[in-house]
Amino acid sequence: MRFKLWITILAAVFLIAGVGNAQAKTIKVGAAINLTGPASTWGQFHEKGQRDYFRYVNEVKGGVYGNKIEMITVDTAYKVPEAQAAINKFVLQDKVDMITTWGAGEGLAAKPIIQKYKVPAINYSTSWEILEKPVDYMYLPFGSYKMDCHAILEYIKAIHKGKNAPKVGLLTYNNAYGRSIHAPSKEYAKRLGINLVAVEEFPPKTVDLNTELLRLQKAGAEYVFMQMLPSAIITAFKSADRINYSPVFLGTWTSTDPDFFKMGAGLIRDRMIIQFPGGLPVDKSKGIAVMQQLWKKYKTVDKFDASYWEGVVIGMIMERAFIRAYEKSKNINPETINAALESFKNEDFGGLVPKITYTKDDHGASFTARMVKVKEDGSYIPLTNFYVPGKDKIRLLKK
Repeated sequence: MRFKLWITILAAVFLIAGVGNAQAKTIKVGAAINLTGPASTWGQFHEKGQRDYFRYVNEVKGGVYGNKIEMITVDTAYKVPEAQAAINKFVLQDKVDMITTWGAGEGLAAKPIIQKYKVPAINYSTSWEILEKPVDYMYLPFGSYKMDCHAILEYIKAIHKGKNAPKVGLLTYNNAYGRSIHAPSKEYAKRLGINLVAVEEFPPKTVDLNTELLRLQKAGAEYVFMQMLPSAIITAFKSADRINYSPVFLGTWTSTDPDFFKMGAGLIRDRMIIQFPGGLPVDKSKGIAVMQQLWKKYKTVDKFDASYWEGVVIGMIMERAFIRAYEKSKNINPETINAALESFKNEDFGGLVPKITYTKDDHGASFTARMVKVKEDGSYIPLTNFYVPGKDKIRLLKK
């Protein structure tokens, strides 16, 4: 009798366990990332950071309420048609729950597909054009390039010496990413009383920028605001040295990657200042501590890197959306994830990225900036406090 009772109990236990396993699902994330095209080092470390964080969620945290995350990556090679094909594959074949898109042009081209199939996506490039109406299902992880423009020009205004207006030149790629700073810079320069003296743009495959730098020098640009990826910045430094031109070089958070410090040995010379909205090792925040755990556990990187950082940030945002979706509906799918994202209000990620708020009409995440000096040894030194451009006062930190 007792034997039969134990058999009945064990059968019930296995039945319950089986039901629990049946209810767990694989959360699928599609990542359309440039792994082999121009500037692919950025994409490679984006992918590694995002993948490492999902591994951490699965292996250390046990998934999202028991649901494991699967990341499906497709190489876009920095080409719009490949990005569009990847998005179609994700929604039609893989049936993913959420998507990561990469470049500005790729994100813009993917937007109609994402909105047609109603699968939320976070874009790595923070191009503000991606959030032009309609914003449905398209998200940024932190402030757009409009914020970069406002923050950098305010910083120039704060550090400029003399009575005359600062003279600023733009040096950018001639694609959607490069041009994303043109209109906002013109708008904010006018508002701040800054003289925008020249705009020079060039194709991403350009190997010599002597002509562009000579034009900026001739125009009298004291500050050169760049929107291009790390290898092109090294090219700009070489050209500036050739023509004996020493402006203050500034850029957005996309200005460095691991190759930047290898290629820039002897060229960086601590002359690069960037807007970087995230946490840094010197902050000793909880978010940085998590990144350091990833370094030790997976050994993908052995020190702070901005591209790996963004991959981890996007992984964190996605995980939080999955958690909120499950908490609200006990179901994790594109619809519940999108609703969860739009409920974000000052979501805290341990200081790794500014607190994030999304609403139905605003998917811009945040508008908080910080100016940072990039040193040749690979370290990043804060030059200001965190501030909201156009609202907060910039506090210059002692160097």
